[in-house]
Amino acid sequence: MKISSLSSGGGAAAGTAMFLVGTLTAVSATIADYPVFGGQAVRYTVAAVILLAVARLRGGPARRPAAREWALLAALAGTGLVAFNVCIVAATRDTSPATIGTVIATVPIVLALVGPLLEGRRPAPAVVASACVVAAGAALANGFGGGSLRGLLLSLGALAGEVCFSLLAVPLLPALGPVRVSAYSAAIAAPMLLAVGLVTDGTAVLRAPTGAEFAGLAYLSVIVTVIAFLLWYGALGRLGADRAGLFAGMIPVSAVVTTVVLGLGRPGPADLAGAALVAAGVVLGLRRRVVPCDAAPIGIARGSA
Repeated sequence: MKISSLSSGGGAAAGTAMFLVGTLTAVSATIADYPVFGGQAVRYTVAAVILLAVARLRGGPARRPAAREWALLAALAGTGLVAFNVCIVAATRDTSPATIGTVIATVPIVLALVGPLLEGRRPAPAVVASACVVAAGAALANGFGGGSLRGLLLSLGALAGEVCFSLLAVPLLPALGPVRVSAYSAAIAAPMLLAVGLVTDGTAVLRAPTGAEFAGLAYLSVIVTVIAFLLWYGALGRLGADRAGLFAGMIPVSAVVTTVVLGLGRPGPADLAGAALVAAGVVLGLRRRVVPCDAAPIGIARGSA
């Protein structure tokens, strides 16, 4: 059993993307007093400007999305970016962060089951089993927490948004590529989030950030959005949603590492055990025989062993 170099490259991109996303939890502490949805609107606006500039500098044919693609982009932005953030914020009022994290930790299982079906192939039992190991490790690292039924339902809404963030991008990536999918979805999400902020915070939705808030927003815009989005969508095209989804388990592990680096806490036995399970699940999920180039179905990494 060998992992192709192409799969390894996609795995490195997916792992790095999810590690960067995992740093969001600790970095968000620097903007805790900034209006939530206004801050998210700023984050996606800045990211969209950068990504559109990158797309322009890269040159090449700039095909405008068709009507169906615009609809998919709007659905991706509305669910994977806007609804996800709304559900997360609302869920924290009714349940613990540990519960939310544990629910979202099941993303690898959902992608392992649904991703292949959307690509016209059967879920791979080995990948599904590996996804269960990853989800268990992520849940262990998160803790299990408690909360109300409403909080659980909102956490499930966040889970659905996280899944849509990946699955709705799959049919868009071959035609538009990671840069334009990231840029268009961020540009669509920004005014949506601003509208939500106007409803919840009124005229206080935006204000001049402090120095620490400016640095935090800049990090979220450039690192967690621009770079992580490009890496993740690039990995989806190489690995397929099922195997790329295994790396979603890196998020709570990264959160623990970032917390330690920033001096905000130390990992406990559950954190370390969870990280070990995540690593084991990812390795098992990627160890599969490589399909020959002329027989590889769409969505599977192609290349020689």
